Amino acid sequence: MDTREQQLRTWSMLCHLSALTGVIVPHAIIYGSLLGPFLVWQIKKNELPEIDAHAKESLNFQITILVITLIFSFFLYSTFGYATLIDSPFATVSGSGLGLLLFMLRVVSWILVIVATIRANNGELFHYPSIRFIN
Repeated sequence: MDTREQQLRTWSMLCHLSALTGVIVPHAIIYGSLLGPFLVWQIKKNELPEIDAHAKESLNFQITILVITLIFSFFLYSTFGYATLIDSPFATVSGSGLGLLLFMLRVVSWILVIVATIRANNGELFHYPSIRFIN
């Protein structure tokens, strides 16, 4: 493997792995997942054009996860808050179910990022299950 191929694999891997910055930096969980792949893409897209596909895959997936998280969070806080307001005995049940879904969504997204990182290190492009916001 030549140096360009090694560089391509390393930066492709970083495109995916940088989405996990939200896990490391607690306050960056929302924008950190987007900022990492975006910065790698902007820095290396002219030097290594193959990075474009990896960055777009990663960004589309992170935007999809962000949208789903915002929707679930809205329903979590609105149903939990409303149930608590009317003194419902189901106050914790409605909130904890959505909270569990949010947690599972986050764990699955981390697993998919790790799978994509490994595939990028092997020279493959991993297609996330996501909505295409960036083409």
